Amino acid sequence: MSRTFLSVNVNKYALVRNSRGHNAPDLLWSVATALEAGAHGITVHPRRDQRHVRFDDVPAVRDFLRAKYPGVEFNIEFENSPELVELVLANAPEQATLVPVDDGEVTSSHGWDLARHGAALEPTVRRLKDAGIRVSLFMDPVASLMQGAADIGADRVELYTGPYAWAWGTPEQEAQTAALWEAGAAAVAAGMTLNAGHDLDSDNLAGVVGMPGLKEVSIGHAQIVRALEVGTTQSVTELLRALGW
Repeated sequence: MSRTFLSVNVNKYALVRNSRGHNAPDLLWSVATALEAGAHGITVHPRRDQRHVRFDDVPAVRDFLRAKYPGVEFNIEFENSPELVELVLANAPEQATLVPVDDGEVTSSHGWDLARHGAALEPTVRRLKDAGIRVSLFMDPVASLMQGAADIGADRVELYTGPYAWAWGTPEQEAQTAALWEAGAAAVAAGMTLNAGHDLDSDNLAGVVGMPGLKEVSIGHAQIVRALEVGTTQSVTELLRALGW
């Protein structure tokens, strides 16, 4: 059984930095510390309001990874807006994850509605793939939706794990876990592989370990919350341990 990689989302380190207007904590320090602890990749999610990772952070992180950690995967999450598409293409990450964004949202809360947005997404997916970038679509864990993601050219889907994570330890845990696995199986059957993310932590990762086709989990909020208690290195180590590393 292949193991699942951990990509650490460093957005919240940037959010804390931005709150003071200086460079503390240093975003590149957070990248290096996560990788030295054993993380396999780094994720950023620049938003148009630049409230955490800023546009100018993206090339800085890219250049830092290529100089200091060649071979480490760089994943950029972003909405399908022209300025962000151009930012991603200019920085050529190994993976681009298209995520729907609602005006005024605190954080992502659902996957793509491909019936509404698929036609607009398809040319963006094509441009990214033509540039040699792996494309993942952030999708609700609904088995019937997976073929649609494959049809517009996605290489992967990132299963939205919010409802699953919130159900962990409740009577809904079994049903939410089953839905996640069924969606994963449907994605694999459609010819894609899997990522997963949103409110995953060192406890609820137990329910996704071993899922066929699950290549990577992206974890940000839970990692930094735990880091406030035990430090960045230990928080990453705990996540890796939960994934079987």
